[in-house]
Amino acid sequence: MLFRRRKPADFAERLRIFLWPRRSFRRSVRYYIKRALRLTATPHAIAAGIAAGAFASFTPFMGFHFMIAAALAWVIRGNIIASALGTGVGNPLTFPFIWASTMELGRLILYGRHPGEVAPLHLGRALWHLDLHDIWQPLLLPMSIGGLILGAVAGVLFYAVTWWTVSAFQQQRRNRLAERARRRALASGAPAAHIA
Repeated sequence: MLFRRRKPADFAERLRIFLWPRRSFRRSVRYYIKRALRLTATPHAIAAGIAAGAFASFTPFMGFHFMIAAALAWVIRGNIIASALGTGVGNPLTFPFIWASTMELGRLILYGRHPGEVAPLHLGRALWHLDLHDIWQPLLLPMSIGGLILGAVAGVLFYAVTWWTVSAFQQQRRNRLAERARRRALASGAPAAHIA
C-alpha cells in the first residue's frame, strides 16, 4: 500500500492516538464535520443521523453506542453513516462531563434533592464479579434516565444545527455547480436559451 506505515503502530501508540489525536482535536472535529457535510443524503437524513449519534453518546452503555445510534437513525429515517459520525460527541474529553451530568440528573429525578440513604457503590467489586444487579440500581439506572433526557436535548440541538448547516452547504454547492455549468456553456458557445 502506498501510504502504509513502515512500522505498524503497537497497542500503546493506537491507544495514545485514540485518547489524544496526532494532529489536534480541532483538526479531528473539522474532519468529522466535512465528512458529514459531504454525505449524499437530504439535510433531514444527515441531521437525524447526527442527532441519533449524539443521543446514543449520552447513554451509559459503552460499546453499544454505534448500534443504538444506527437503530435510532433507522427508526427516524436518518443516515446510518451520519449516526456513526454523531457518536463522536462522546469521546474521551466529553465522557466525564456526560457521565457526571447524566448521573446527577438521574439521581435528582429518581430520589429528589435529598436522596436519603443511597447505598454506596463498590464499582470495582461489581465489575470484577460482573454482577449487573449490583451496578444497575446505583449507577446504570440513574445514568440511563438522565441520559434519556440530556440525550434528547443534545439530539434536538444537534439536529437543528446540522440541518441548517447541511442545507446551506448543499445550496452553496448547487449554486457553484450551476455557475460552473453556465461558464462552461458560455465558453462552448451554446445558445443563451439553453443556459440555466
